[in-house]
Amino acid sequence: MKAVLYPNFQKKNALSCAGEVCDVLNSLGIEVVVSREYTAEFGDKPFVGFADIASLVGTADIFIAIGGDGTILRCAKLLIGTETKLLGINTGTLGFMAGLEADQLYALKRLKTGEYGVSRRMTVDVVIHSKEGDRVYTALNEVSARSGSFKICDFEVYADNYLIGKYRADGILFSTPSGSTAYALSAGGPVIEPDLECIEMNLICPHSLFARATLFSADRKLRLTDRTAGETSLVVSVDGELEYRIGENESIEIMRGRHTLNFVDLVDNAFHDSLCRKMCRPIK
Repeated sequence: MKAVLYPNFQKKNALSCAGEVCDVLNSLGIEVVVSREYTAEFGDKPFVGFADIASLVGTADIFIAIGGDGTILRCAKLLIGTETKLLGINTGTLGFMAGLEADQLYALKRLKTGEYGVSRRMTVDVVIHSKEGDRVYTALNEVSARSGSFKICDFEVYADNYLIGKYRADGILFSTPSGSTAYALSAGGPVIEPDLECIEMNLICPHSLFARATLFSADRKLRLTDRTAGETSLVVSVDGELEYRIGENESIEIMRGRHTLNFVDLVDNAFHDSLCRKMCRPIK
């Protein structure tokens, strides 16, 4: 069994946690490999191998991301289109995507015995229709379209070519269940179990007394059309990374992603346990 560590050393305690993970995996007889850029950090562990991350995608049994949700999300992007499993170990603030906390490394032994679950997380694909042609991107959390000028925008949303509504708002979110605890939660959306399959639509600061989050079947094809006149327009972002500006009468389409991602759950009821521990009390 080969495990690749994907740490974010900007996170507090990530380095010490990564060292402990290496030692535990080695004691279990699991091969450990990390990126060549971390040769100095793991130089005291002779059993650790080094390689280019790109060469390890699709050849390793599991990637272990050590950090916060952003670290896990970046690692997940590498694995899109592969069957490689992903385990997140949280050394960040919330870590809803994590399957383990830093004080639960004893559970790593289940990787060897096979006593763990795998949550298949859906993605969404977004097609941006532009003058240069169509561009397709994949999101694990959400696709957002928000005002690029801090002014309110007008837009329409269609589901399978049926008009759902005409809206005035600062923007809109289309989220996966995994993304329901990210930007969508802050925008007032519901918490959705991550292995469900649906697409959540959430308006950002709507100019309405009756706007509510809407859940669509994962098989719906949604279309957002910008109707904002003048220079104000919507800026599209995919998982907080890509930014692309669309103009009046231009559209994007959101649909079930072509790929799923395999998240490892080593602790029973990890998602709900994390939800109760981290969201039912103030964040320190």
